[in-house]
Amino acid sequence: MMKNRPHLVILGAGASVATILNGDANGRQISVMDGFIDKLNMKNLIEEVEINTDSDNLEDIYSELYERDDCKEVLETLESRIYDYLLQFEIPSEPTIYDYLILSLRKKDVIATFNWDPLLLQAYKRVSRITNELPELLFLHGNVYVGVCHEHKRGGFIGNRCPICGDLFEKTKLLFPVKNKDYDSDLLIKDHWNAIRYYMEKAFVVTIFGYSAPKTDKVAIDLLKNSWGEKEKRNFEEIEIIDIKDEKELVETWNDFIHTHHYQVCNSFFDSIIAQFPRRSCEAIFDRFFNLKWLDGRKGLKNDMNFEDLNDYFDKILHDERIDQKILTTFGIVDD
Repeated sequence: MMKNRPHLVILGAGASVATILNGDANGRQISVMDGFIDKLNMKNLIEEVEINTDSDNLEDIYSELYERDDCKEVLETLESRIYDYLLQFEIPSEPTIYDYLILSLRKKDVIATFNWDPLLLQAYKRVSRITNELPELLFLHGNVYVGVCHEHKRGGFIGNRCPICGDLFEKTKLLFPVKNKDYDSDLLIKDHWNAIRYYMEKAFVVTIFGYSAPKTDKVAIDLLKNSWGEKEKRNFEEIEIIDIKDEKELVETWNDFIHTHHYQVCNSFFDSIIAQFPRRSCEAIFDRFFNLKWLDGRKGLKNDMNFEDLNDYFDKILHDERIDQKILTTFGIVDD
């Protein structure tokens, strides 16, 4: 049944920016690709090798360094600083958008992120105290908080140990922004790309949150497109875009995935299907378009909830799941 199919959420840098809009636990601001070099204190080192690009975008700078044999040492320094810089981020003590997001999806669902930062996993770790009925996480470009045992093909939090050999998990490879990324070069990344191909094909709803589909991700976009298939055949599915950019620009970017009017755009997570109908997003879309039942999104998440509020809020929803209660008792139908 369609309403039981996965909800796939794809995260880009904008999602992490929105998660710590006022800074992390120590006031650090996370950066999108523009201006990233300054954050790493790499500007002087980059200027010494006289790069040709005038851009301050990490993707443009990294791509040029990668293609030049005389820049290998600078490139290694840049990669090391990126890793160390991101590992310092610490999620704020109060609930963030990532906490809301993870709790609002179920085991059948999946969050696939292009982000290297540890915020999503830090949120996952703490909301698992509320429930372990949580979505699968996929790290499409690696992550500084994820480790792997290559010998036994096991993964987990960095600093933890392989359950088979007891050795500490090694750092995962980060896929840096070059035009021709090799998605088969790393065990974990390869497995996660195999998984997202499956979920992209099976998904009923796809939410794209803060991901701009940059030119250095062309291979990734092509892989997603091939798994999604011809948009003309996706006449039941829904695309949702959460982004602060202009709607026309966003629709043009994702046009190859959108079947006619089967999309919606919002500039805030709290206006999204996920936040309005947590853990019931696919059911809400199905009932709206196929049963003409407009569920009450006013009963969704609010942006001022604390963890006690979230625990109380999701307790009822999780109880309904355990007894297989129908969605309408949770959210109700909007009165005419």
